[in-house]
Amino acid sequence: MAKNSRKFFIYLLILTFIVALIDLPEKFKISIPWRGGTIQKEINPPSINIQIGSLKIQKTFTTHLGLDLAGGIHVALEADMKNIPVESRMDALESARQVIERRVNFFGVSEPVVQHIKSGETYRVVVELPGVTDIDQALSLIGQTAKLEFREMNDISESTEAAFLSPTLENTQPVDLTGKDLKRATLSFNSNNGEPEVAIEFTPDGGKKFADITKRLIGKPLAIFLDDTPLMWPTVKTEITDGSGVISGGFTFDQAKRLTLQLNAGALPVPVAVVEKRIVGATLGADSVSKSMRAGFIGLGIVALFMILKYGWLGLYADLALFVYGLITLALYRLIPVTLTLPGIAGFILSIGMAVDANILIFERFKEECRKGKPWVIAMELGFGKAWDSIRDANFTTIITSIILYNPGNWDFLPSSGLVRGFAATLFIGVVISLFTGIIVTRTFIRVLYRGPKGGKA
Repeated sequence: MAKNSRKFFIYLLILTFIVALIDLPEKFKISIPWRGGTIQKEINPPSINIQIGSLKIQKTFTTHLGLDLAGGIHVALEADMKNIPVESRMDALESARQVIERRVNFFGVSEPVVQHIKSGETYRVVVELPGVTDIDQALSLIGQTAKLEFREMNDISESTEAAFLSPTLENTQPVDLTGKDLKRATLSFNSNNGEPEVAIEFTPDGGKKFADITKRLIGKPLAIFLDDTPLMWPTVKTEITDGSGVISGGFTFDQAKRLTLQLNAGALPVPVAVVEKRIVGATLGADSVSKSMRAGFIGLGIVALFMILKYGWLGLYADLALFVYGLITLALYRLIPVTLTLPGIAGFILSIGMAVDANILIFERFKEECRKGKPWVIAMELGFGKAWDSIRDANFTTIITSIILYNPGNWDFLPSSGLVRGFAATLFIGVVISLFTGIIVTRTFIRVLYRGPKGGKA
């Protein structure tokens, strides 16, 4: 057991070193006096940039902050319900919220807040995007209708053949094939010239419609409109029965990517208009964040001091395990990544308390066994074993609660806002890691470093 413990202790040291590198502060500058001068060095967390053939892995380890800590964009969109029956308006508003939330997720924003608000006859969707500063780019995605429609050219004489080169709503008519029939859109590249294009795949019903349309319009143009603007009007050369196609037209990479996001996000069920938009500064401010961190360090220092005064060397090893716990948890926040908000930090602090609580249960059980006259080595192993049931039940209950708060199924009767989910995510991660450090790390430290209580008594 001792040999295995020492081997595991070495593994823990290596793990601690790795997560400490991941946790390095971003753009942290240090000054080192050297031979009458000063050497300044900027320290950054490591990054991964690996390419093996066509496989490319890129990862930067940075901390993602929420709107209340890092600032971002606040947008209020008002839904036009004049053509929606009164009894269906809340359903339409919720549908609009879900569509906008999908668009925000495609946009790649972490920890967004998308919620609907009804006040009298006003129906709004409020969107908060942490870390985003380009309002116009955000609005072009979350508020745009993205209405995809296929239209055929009206019968016109050869004298007006030029109209074929510029289809409009007036000289075309719909063919009952729209974005609702679209299953998915993916970004691809033309095999001949390498230009970005958008590959589209229809639903089974949409595929049947597309096959019928292409069969009927062989030799004729089929215009593709996005938001009533013609994208392209290729001539149908043969019937397409596999329910797929490609949209191209000299797109840049960013244009093709944005079009893909818009088509995947779907069309809004009701028209929306921007009634409020603003860039939000960090509500806590740098000074408040600094004070909060200072208060947190003071609190943790008091807890660490209490553990040492109460349990001596055992308390010191518990504090070391708590330090490892903090490093691993913060590294996971960067690896996943988790967006830190003020509620998220509260979840982290709460999980620290549970990590300390686990050690207290273990040490009190250890004292009980020592008072029964058992050698301290056996008493410690019994202490870990007997405390495990209480630690497991308490932590599993918290894990279940955090899963419910995160609301993975989006149940209507449960909270699912970004802030609540931030709290639930950090609490879940913290509790799981506290089980590892409270049982495995603390026990390893004690097995390798502890030499027993003074005088043989706990």
